[in-house]
Amino acid sequence: MVAQILICNYFRLTPYICLTIMPAVILCLPTKVSTTWALVIAFATGLAIDLFSEGILGINTLALVPVALVRKSLIDLMFGKELFERKEEISIGKFGYGSVSAAIIIVQALFLIVYIWADGAGTRTMIFNTVRFLLSLLSGYLLSLPVVDIITSDEKR
Repeated sequence: MVAQILICNYFRLTPYICLTIMPAVILCLPTKVSTTWALVIAFATGLAIDLFSEGILGINTLALVPVALVRKSLIDLMFGKELFERKEEISIGKFGYGSVSAAIIIVQALFLIVYIWADGAGTRTMIFNTVRFLLSLLSGYLLSLPVVDIITSDEKR
C-alpha cells in the first residue's frame, strides 16, 4: 500500500498512464484469506490510497473491490482449485510466467476498466480512454510482474 501511495504521488508520468500494483497485490493475497477478508482488505487499502494520494475519495476503492471479488474464481480458473484446498500460494516459480502474467493482466484490466470509467465520468473521449487503458495496462503489468515475484517468493528463498 505504501509503495502504491508513493507511485501515485511521485510517478505521475502522463495523464495517459495510471500506474498501479494493487490489483496484483490483491490477487496474491495468501489463499487462506477468504473472499470476505479480501474485500475488506481491498476496501481499506483503496481508501487509504485515496486519502493519501489520489485526491478523489473512493476511486481506488471502487476499482479494487471488484478485483477482490473475482480473485478466488480467477485463481481457481488459472491455477486450479487445488491451490485453495492445499492453502498454497501463487508463485512464478511454480506456475510460470505465462499463467501468472495472464492473471496479472486480467486483474489489471478489471481494475483499469472501473478506474478509467470512474475517473473520466463520461467527460473524456473514447480514444483517450482506450489509449489510457492500453498504456496503463502495459505499464502496470510490467511494474506488477517483479512485485508479484518478490511478494510470492518460494519457501526456498
